[in-house]
Amino acid sequence: MRRPLSPITHYKFVGRKAILYIRDRVCETADELLCSAMFFEVLRRAVDSLKRQGSPLVELFRPSPEGRIPDQELHHLVAILRWLAKLPLEHVRKLVNEEQVHLLERPELLFDFIEYLYDDWREYERFLICDSEGDALDQRPYRTFNRTIESLTHLVRSVYRDIQENISGQHPNIYRQVVAGAEVAAIALPKPIFPIFDNLQPLNQIAVIRQVLMYPPLLLNPPMNKRTGQFIQTHRNPLEALHIDPGEWLCYPAKVGPLLILIYFHEQFYELGFTLCNLFELAEDEFLNTHRVDALLLFGVPDECIDPEAEYPTVFYRHPETEIWIGAIPRRREFGYFGYMKKMTLTLHNIVMMHRGRLPYHGAMMQFLLKNGREFNLLLIGDTGAGKSETLEAFRIIGEEAIRSMTIIADDMGSLEIQPGGEIVAYGTEVGAFVRLDDLSPGYAFGRSDRTIIMNPSQVNARVVLPVTTYANIIRGSKVDMVLYANNYEEVDESHPIIERFYTPEQALAVFREGKSMSKGTTTSTGLVQAYFANIFGATQFQSLHEELAQRYFQAFFEQGIFVGQLRTRLGLPGWERKGPEEAARALLEWLDSRAPAGYNT
Repeated sequence: MRRPLSPITHYKFVGRKAILYIRDRVCETADELLCSAMFFEVLRRAVDSLKRQGSPLVELFRPSPEGRIPDQELHHLVAILRWLAKLPLEHVRKLVNEEQVHLLERPELLFDFIEYLYDDWREYERFLICDSEGDALDQRPYRTFNRTIESLTHLVRSVYRDIQENISGQHPNIYRQVVAGAEVAAIALPKPIFPIFDNLQPLNQIAVIRQVLMYPPLLLNPPMNKRTGQFIQTHRNPLEALHIDPGEWLCYPAKVGPLLILIYFHEQFYELGFTLCNLFELAEDEFLNTHRVDALLLFGVPDECIDPEAEYPTVFYRHPETEIWIGAIPRRREFGYFGYMKKMTLTLHNIVMMHRGRLPYHGAMMQFLLKNGREFNLLLIGDTGAGKSETLEAFRIIGEEAIRSMTIIADDMGSLEIQPGGEIVAYGTEVGAFVRLDDLSPGYAFGRSDRTIIMNPSQVNARVVLPVTTYANIIRGSKVDMVLYANNYEEVDESHPIIERFYTPEQALAVFREGKSMSKGTTTSTGLVQAYFANIFGATQFQSLHEELAQRYFQAFFEQGIFVGQLRTRLGLPGWERKGPEEAARALLEWLDSRAPAGYNT
């Protein structure tokens, strides 16, 4: 006969992250919650924090001679809270013993302490992992989530309210349904992806995420808000020195364009790993079973896994037996920025695409259908902060009366392919966007808050991650009508119009190859910078291969009559951060209204 499972198999705290691991249920009663080891640790951590602050709230307790609040005091409080979850304060006074009664002498202090404890718990980034192997939780995800994260949220909130009402003797007039349980839950199960004879087989020990539930808007505070350096190819396999504790890792199987990239992330970076659900489509079982693994990323490896000879500790490696590309990011605080996770994943995508004959691009691709019947697809290439997303967002707002629909094919990265008949089509990689909060119009940002993950909201370069398109849109292959370079550093005058057309592949390649951009502070670079094709994510590392592809594709652009030029967004110039993209969008709309590029559908 099967032994009953405890509600929470185990838990851990990693910094200000609280991680709960459960099987088929969580605590279901106030007593189960208040008597749990995890609640006691939350209580101990809160009291220790108050003690360090010198808060008057610790006057609730009787300290030891050494000045510490002893565990016995906390056990007394737990006993009282169990009564207060059921009975009013005046009845509880009659039930407590002499060693406990002092905790009820100042009800207003006890009330304030419970308020602090509740708020302190909710300041943790809270994750719940359903990891019951063999129970087929992924076949009934809604019921699983309803019995776990929804149940826990309701229980924590109810216990808090019951205790506060029984202390004060009053019911609140306003109830705020805040998320009091876990903010993110995942069903993560073992899945044998690599064959048993494969030397990648140890990765099979790491649970693979099958479903995710979260409560947006989700506010996260990763330790860093900027990215620096580049991704470097190494000839040393990062897996050689990796000793895996599977309980510390999870795998997010991402559909990155047509590729399957497995993103393994350490518990120190859970807030980054779960943010992937707003950026990349989660690969379902059918996709996992029918697609080979094209690349994998190990985010949070020990330093000994990184080649000490590498110029930067952010490295990638080609596995010789399987030809799988492997990226690795160290487990250091300075790499706790979502940009590293996103850009390394896209670097791996770009490398694979180049080796398959496709030209990767760093840019945004949009499909527009105007109310006058015209349709066109615009590819806007440029570096981070060049004004790609900002211009397209301004275009959406300004052109509301003229635009029938806008479909995002790529928000940041994608690839181009020449069809057998010569037509050039574009593919995207992400279903979401990772953009600066300041560069979104307030109406748009707040209007999408019900789906948004916000990172470092109080800091410079605050970012939002939100879904913006569908996997079907990015993968279907869309004809390219117009290719523009996003120039954010030049003023506009008679000799430098907002929209400038190039007339030869050589003229165009000179500008795209130079890759100039005025840094917006999204990385540690400042001022006017240059990057080959504004793409340090694979193009720079395999420049000779990329150059061959670029010359072939740009020649094809002109042969196909595609409009190739540059768009001056002026986003990098002081005072033009919002006005520049708006004027660029207005000029683009006026230009399209007056004429159609060659190869245009009407």
